[in-house]
Amino acid sequence: MGSWREIIDGIAEDADFGAARLLRDPRRKGGWTLLVEEVQQSYVDVHDPTHLYFEYTRRIGSVVDTMAPAGASLRVLHLGGGAFTMPRYLAATRPGSAQLVVERDRRLAAFVQRVLPLPEEAEIALTIGDARETVAGLDSGAYDLVIGDVYDAAQMPESVSDVTFAAEVARLLAPGGVYAVNVADLAPLAFSRGQAATLRTAFADVCLIVRPELLRGRRFGNVVFAAATEPDRLPIGRLAAIAGRDRQPAQVVSGAGLDLLTEGAEPVRLE
Repeated sequence: MGSWREIIDGIAEDADFGAARLLRDPRRKGGWTLLVEEVQQSYVDVHDPTHLYFEYTRRIGSVVDTMAPAGASLRVLHLGGGAFTMPRYLAATRPGSAQLVVERDRRLAAFVQRVLPLPEEAEIALTIGDARETVAGLDSGAYDLVIGDVYDAAQMPESVSDVTFAAEVARLLAPGGVYAVNVADLAPLAFSRGQAATLRTAFADVCLIVRPELLRGRRFGNVVFAAATEPDRLPIGRLAAIAGRDRQPAQVVSGAGLDLLTEGAEPVRLE
């Protein structure tokens, strides 16, 4: 058991891109929150990796749960590591999944793995590097699922937001593959609208999962996109049912609703 000071202040270390801190959750024995420059980045329960505390991780979890039969293993690419919340979740819910995590901050990844080691039986590999550069060098069709959660503090970098990057992610997906990406936004959802338009340049089926109050422009929050290269691939009904039952209920926007939301929005082009 750690000292009271450790419980209150957490365990801190300087990472490559800012000061990191792992803070214990006094309500759950295995719960920890990762902060970088005092911005919450990840929450993980090392004793129960299926406990997804942050809202956006539950949205991504619903994509993971519905994209293939329960328990089926997947080939997964994670862009952004944090506390390895989703890799741990996949290892627990889809044992045997081969996972690659791309994280730019070597010292942060080492810090997290030292304090909160990954399960020995999990097939989770780590590569240190820039997400855009790494994706460009990976083999086409190598993954069933790509999860995007790349952030610089509280903002998604431009390098992972444009049509070129979307096309590269689409290239990596095997037939039937899915891309799930987390976006932080605020009213009037200008960034999310642009991301929807961007994803639609590379993917035939796109939806977003969002809380109604964020759609109405009343709060800052997270929008999770799911995208597939095949038409009608996404299980919209099942995603909507899960989102509606969540303790922070959300809705799924797709088809004509997404057409309306993105009307006038332009895809992001950096080059």
